[in-house]
Amino acid sequence: MLGAVFAVCSAASFALANASVRRGVVTGTPIQAMAVSLPFGLVCFLPLALLTGELFRLSQFSATAALWMAGYGVLHFLYGRYCNFHANAIAGINLTAPVVQLQVVVTMVLAVVALNERCSALQMIGGALMLLGSLITQQAPARTGAASAPSKSGATPFKPRYLMGYLFASLAALAYGSSWVIPRFALEDTGPATSILGGLIAYVAALAAGALMLLVPNIRRNVFSMRRENVRWFAGSGLFVAAAQGLFFAAVTVAPIMLVIPLIQLSLAFRILFSTWLSPAHEVVGALVLAGVVTSVMGALIVSVDSALIVRTLALPEPIARFLLWSV
Repeated sequence: MLGAVFAVCSAASFALANASVRRGVVTGTPIQAMAVSLPFGLVCFLPLALLTGELFRLSQFSATAALWMAGYGVLHFLYGRYCNFHANAIAGINLTAPVVQLQVVVTMVLAVVALNERCSALQMIGGALMLLGSLITQQAPARTGAASAPSKSGATPFKPRYLMGYLFASLAALAYGSSWVIPRFALEDTGPATSILGGLIAYVAALAAGALMLLVPNIRRNVFSMRRENVRWFAGSGLFVAAAQGLFFAAVTVAPIMLVIPLIQLSLAFRILFSTWLSPAHEVVGALVLAGVVTSVMGALIVSVDSALIVRTLALPEPIARFLLWSV
């Protein structure tokens, strides 16, 4: 139960982080968002590590676990986050979020192969529903939430770049999905408090790698041309994503990855709500978007529910029950 609570709270925090950065990249860039959110996340984790005393237990954190978390930081915080931010900027969250959420399919495969966790036929059906949801969303016409209102500023209406948006969303899904299993290797059986130290190590590694990118002149100019108004949105994203990561790390220390990851996919529903609220003129909305989101969320919930519980509750015929309980 505690792991499920951590996971749902993490989902809401992830959604707020994405909606906040989406609002910022309307006039800013993904690189600028990275430049603010990464150090801000580190600033959030460092005081927690000091207050909880975890920082003073650094010597007790094994070198292997530290390397795992450093790799997680570079893959998830740096590469995956950039791909996600870029997809959000050019196509909007409502279109790309269902594609990014396919990370759960990647994680399910890795959980079975690398962690020897069980995956039932029902969970496979849930994964297929998530895939179907992303395909439905991709059929949505480019109509924003503010399309029906006349433009007072004469600004050019938002036109999503579908192909590139889906490409970067897919890359983000691969990066996120493959990285989610890493904290399980590093933090298993350590307790929720250790997740703070793990998160700190991950942020330090990602920030160090990101700092090296500032040696490239074009990237450096991009960062230092940031508008002041966008700093608050990117800082808010850093705050929410740091909270989300801490909650996720805490969840995987007390619950199986096959339970935690699907529940985090509820962030899809939260994202649609928050992003449409904050950036209505820059998000594609409509019946197909909502249908895709609902289908994807249903898939995530099916994956997260115990197959045996569903079979017992619905009193299904034995052949169907055997099929749903079959697992690999």
